[in-house]
Order: sequence, then structure tokens, then C-alpha cells
Amino acid sequence: MILFDDIGSFPLPKGMNREWIAQAVRNNDPKIQDIIKTAMQQKIDAGVDIPTYPQFRDMNQMFLEIINDESAQEEPLIVKKERAGIMELSALEDVGAQYLRKTGKKLNVRVCVTGPLELYLNQFGGTAYKDVLNAFAASIDRFIANSIENAKQFRIATISIDEPSIGINPQIMFNDTDLIEALTIATRTSGSKSIDTEIHLHSPLHYKLICKVPFIGIIGVESAANPSYLDLIDKNDLEEYDKFLRIGVSRTDIFGMAAVLNEKYGTNVWKDPSRLEEIVTGMETPGIIAKRLNKAYSIFSDRIKYAGPDCGLGSWPSQELAFKLLKNTGIGIKQFMDQKTG
Repeated sequence: MILFDDIGSFPLPKGMNREWIAQAVRNNDPKIQDIIKTAMQQKIDAGVDIPTYPQFRDMNQMFLEIINDESAQEEPLIVKKERAGIMELSALEDVGAQYLRKTGKKLNVRVCVTGPLELYLNQFGGTAYKDVLNAFAASIDRFIANSIENAKQFRIATISIDEPSIGINPQIMFNDTDLIEALTIATRTSGSKSIDTEIHLHSPLHYKLICKVPFIGIIGVESAANPSYLDLIDKNDLEEYDKFLRIGVSRTDIFGMAAVLNEKYGTNVWKDPSRLEEIVTGMETPGIIAKRLNKAYSIFSDRIKYAGPDCGLGSWPSQELAFKLLKNTGIGIKQFMDQKTG
């Protein structure tokens, strides 16, 4: 069974921008709760098995604002557990309750947290202070623990650590041992509770490092836009360390796909949004998505546990187009599963 999930970010409703969202969060504006609920319901309606809470905020600042607040600190850069809350999850309690009434089952939710290295690089750059990295890791573990313990109307099924710099950013000065230690600290709660714990990478170049992190069982690969990424991973390593993959089967690089359409039509498709519909009607169709998953499965077979879009959809021009991509992705995964079993 391959589970369909998404990475997290989602387009804002028309007329909204990130500045408004940040201000609304600071002011506890109730409108933000409705925006989150509506987006989450769209993910559910699109057929996502384990949707991620909708991310509309900056992936670094939403955690750093709390971690850097001295009133929220137990020690420098180590947040008090009771203050380590992800606001978006509280908004999902109503969505979860509605889902439970409708289906008789708890909604499975994926929680994405920014990893300790990413937060460190954002705040301190390339100079390596191991104790500071581990402090960030301890704080991230508290955000995870808080999320798991406070979920009432839904179930935290997957934890994802977002570390896009690993394998891409040459500024990283930490050695592998330091990174493994930090990632182990950051995931000890989810690991102890046997919750699927994933790392979302933008490049799998250093996936062997991740294989040595005991609590991370799933390695995310953005393989829809970059099929060659699959060539970097050896199935034998996955089997040796008992790791699984989360495969990207639908492209999310909206600017790259729009550039293809610009060249095809000799126009600027951003000024003619109807042309962008071709992304979901001709480029990222269920059939193409099923073929991608079939190719990945031919290499890794049952080492694939999750599949979905490569990355988040926050940069997409509308919620409607993002919804259609999610819908196509779910249909494509189902087509593949039906072919495999039937």
C-alpha cells in the first residue's frame, strides 16, 4: 500500500498575501482559522490520504519567532514545551471532528517542521556551533511532542523534518556525525512513539547520512521534476538500514512548467492564466503520474511507502489549480495501485 500525502504549503485565497497572514497570526485574527480549515478540506476532498496542515507562513520564521522569544525559552534557543505550539494544528480540530462524524474514523494528519540545520543556517549561516545546532534540534523535538500530545480530533500519522539545504547548500560546515546527532535529537519523540518520521530533502545526494539517523524511517525524493535523483539511491542501502522512500510523482515547479508553456505558445502564460490549466490537463495528468510511480516501483518496489507532489504548492497561482494537481496525483496513484493488484 502506497500512501498519498502532500508536502504542506498551499496557495492563499485570492486577495490574500503572506504579510496579511503574518499579521493575522500575531493578532489572533479568527479569519486565519477559516482559511486554514478551508484549505485543509480541499486537500481532503482531493483525496490526500495523509494531508499536511496548510502552510501559509515562512517555514523558518514560524518556528524561529517562538524559539527566539525569551519569554518562551527554557534555556537559550530551547523552547518551553508548553510554548512549542503549531498554530495551524489547533485550527484543524474542527476539521478533524467533522471528518470523524462523516467517516467514523480519525483524520490522519502529516506534520511538517523545519529541521534544525535549516533553522541554524537561517539564523547563524555557515559557522558551526554544535551546541547551538543541538539546541535547535531539542526545540524541534518539543514542537513535535506538543503536536502529538495535543491532537484530539485527529491523529498525527506522519512527522516530516524539512531540510532542503542538505545536499544542496555548500555553506554547511557541520560534519556527518554532528548532523546525525542533531537529527536524532529532533526526532526522538516521534521515533519513540513509532510514528512514521520522514525527512524532506530537495536533493538525495547525502541520503546515506540519513540512513544512519535511527528515528527517520522515510527519505523524501523530489523525483517527478528530477527523475535522475532515483539513480542516486541504492535499494540495498534502504534494505540494510530498513529505510523507505517518499517519492515525488507530480511536478510542483510551477515556474519551470510555465516556461515550457511560454515557449510553446510564444506568450506570457502568467498574463493568460487559462493557459496554465494545461499543466493539469496535459502535463501532469493521472496517466503521466501513474507512469512515474510505476518506474520508481520497478526500481524500489515495496521500499516506497509514500507518494505525492514533489514539494509544496504555495507558489502556485490559485487554490483551484493546486487542488486539480492534488486530485490528479491521487487518481494517478490509484491507477498504479489498481494495475499492480489487478
